[in-house]
Amino acid sequence: MNKSRRLPRLMFISDGKDMDEQLAGIQLVLDAGVEFIQIRWKDATTLQLEKLAEAAKQLCKQYKALCIINDFPMLAKSIDTDGVHLGLEDDAVISARKQLGAHKIIGGTANTLEDVQQRIAEDCDYIGLGPFRFTTTKKKLSPVLGLQGYSNLLRNLDINTTPPIYAIGGITINDVQELRKIGIYGIALSGFLLKNPQAMPQLNKYLYEEFEYSR
Repeated sequence: MNKSRRLPRLMFISDGKDMDEQLAGIQLVLDAGVEFIQIRWKDATTLQLEKLAEAAKQLCKQYKALCIINDFPMLAKSIDTDGVHLGLEDDAVISARKQLGAHKIIGGTANTLEDVQQRIAEDCDYIGLGPFRFTTTKKKLSPVLGLQGYSNLLRNLDINTTPPIYAIGGITINDVQELRKIGIYGIALSGFLLKNPQAMPQLNKYLYEEFEYSR
């Protein structure tokens, strides 16, 4: 993976109660045109997650899409995915960087300005900031930010030098333009995209529009 390539503005976070459901969802969104997949299966055993990651990596390779794993740097290394996403309570970014090397993508979760500043100091390649609103996809949910919360936080950052920030958590197509206008780089979707894969063209239109930032 050459990180000089600009990250896609839309990330899909996988969801599903078993292997078949997970893979079916990944296949669905790849067919719809998604270019950035994060594998997340919290209830899986190590073996199940390893099998899913290997299968998802091969699928993503066929579609020339990026494939990263939530939480497990060692698995990302052994499967040789494009990188890893780390939660606030997961392995340290510096440790993951030593395991994976400089060429892999390492993203990090944030909920507050202090979290974002920590992620910047850790030299994350992107930041997943949220949740935007309540979502059932994630069990341990941090305080909801809403549009005003994002706006207040972004006022304290220079978006020209900050790593790409992805809004996450209960986002729908109706939220995208307002999030982009306040300086959000991209969005992470799960349930909405699984239910509305036909929305991809409109999502891309909104995500790649040029805006005068207003915060």
